[in-house]
Amino acid sequence: MNFPLVTSEGFILGMSALAAALVMGVALAIGIGQGLIGMKAVEGVSRQPEAKSDILQTMVVGQAVTETTGIFAFIIAIVLVLANPLIGMLG
Repeated sequence: MNFPLVTSEGFILGMSALAAALVMGVALAIGIGQGLIGMKAVEGVSRQPEAKSDILQTMVVGQAVTETTGIFAFIIAIVLVLANPLIGMLG
């Protein structure tokens, strides 16, 4: 008897779970980046308190752009795990 070790569907689901984990690993880098943005904004305000509104406005825009990447990563991970489009491609 020759049984395959892994079925095609099992392989796709396993690789999708690994891809989702890798994509969510991006969240670590996003968190570090947002922390650095906040750190530099606080440094800038401490150096030039009169430019506080400009610095904080730029910081908020930077935080929003950075968080958008995290949201896209989360959506990709959810699609890969819960609504995997690759399973429908199997014969």
